[in-house]
Amino acid sequence: MTESQGARARRLLGPLQEFLRNEAAGGIALVLAAVAAVVWANGPFSGSYDSFWHAELTLGWGPAALTEDLQHWVNDGLMALFFFVVGLEIKRELVTGELRDRRAAALPAFAAVGGVLVPAAIFLAVARGPEATGWGIPMATDIAFAVGVLALLGKRVPAGAKLLLLTAAIVDDIIAITVIAVFYTESVELGWLAGAIVGLLLVVVLRRRHVHAIWPYALVGLAVWVATLESGVHATIAGVALGLLTPTGQVGERDVLHTLEHRLHPFSAFLIVPLFALANAGVDFRGGLLGQAMGSSLTWAITLGLVLGKIVGISAAVYLAVRTGVGRLPAGVHTLHVFGVAAVAGIGFTVSLFIADLAYEDQTLVQTAKVGIFTGSIIAAAAGAALMLLAGRRPHGAAPTGPDSSVSR
Repeated sequence: MTESQGARARRLLGPLQEFLRNEAAGGIALVLAAVAAVVWANGPFSGSYDSFWHAELTLGWGPAALTEDLQHWVNDGLMALFFFVVGLEIKRELVTGELRDRRAAALPAFAAVGGVLVPAAIFLAVARGPEATGWGIPMATDIAFAVGVLALLGKRVPAGAKLLLLTAAIVDDIIAITVIAVFYTESVELGWLAGAIVGLLLVVVLRRRHVHAIWPYALVGLAVWVATLESGVHATIAGVALGLLTPTGQVGERDVLHTLEHRLHPFSAFLIVPLFALANAGVDFRGGLLGQAMGSSLTWAITLGLVLGKIVGISAAVYLAVRTGVGRLPAGVHTLHVFGVAAVAGIGFTVSLFIADLAYEDQTLVQTAKVGIFTGSIIAAAAGAALMLLAGRRPHGAAPTGPDSSVSR
């Protein structure tokens, strides 16, 4: 790695250091919450799990009141804030990060597309009948969980590999959000949808009028969320749209995007995502569910999609991008690192659980899908860690050949 390449890597990774620390620690919180959910759903107080999360809560009053059970308040409400933070991260990467450079962005973009198409194809090849509607489940990468695995390996993982994983996962998020909006929306109330669009346009007007106070945006954002929820389009899409509309740079002597991301990301990583796991990961394995799930094509469609699909899809896409000169590998990243990143990207926990609930109405299929997500994510984490450890023992292993292969040496 030349001195200029090292300086560039440090400059690109600088804004991501706090993100990586939060995401890695958030991954641990996510795992603990998921384990707690499984213990709760299978322990001596297992009956209280479903009764608690399906208890109804009404917010507001009169015609403005909204009634949902606690699980839906988490999935439709708090997760909208999670996706707002995702929108902020996407905006930052597009404007000031790695995705700003077209050639640098080409590699994670290729990787993400390969890591979406191949898992979906494998899923559709294995799943049967009504199970096929869940083809979006193995497409997603859980950034917190994946980064947490790499963080546990410490300096054995080069900074460039973390950057490749993060940027590919962000492009993956963009694709997953689009899939949720287009394919997992059953019906649309055009009046409410028009109201949500008007709200988003109002945000643009407030920006053009140089309104610096946060409260007007918060009020409009709340209205956009309600309108999106009532429209039938999943309410989390409102969070992404509002995040993408957040201005970059100095606004009224404040870097609004950085400030919001700095303040909300810990809240998202340490409260919202673990709470989502606690509300959704409680699979009751008693009563033969585990044996039934292991004999279901749905479980194996998800598992193979997350593990084999991600490894083949991402690795092949990276190879083609580097070989054709369309993209270039980050400095210090070699063949085994690419396979390791591809494997770790198969950890599809949070968004995969989210899509499973959207894809199936039959709770048996939902529970079976969750078993597949657990199985695939655990295997992907173990395989990715093993490949990264192997790569660390072979720092001068063969890199992909091609016009830009020297960058990775």
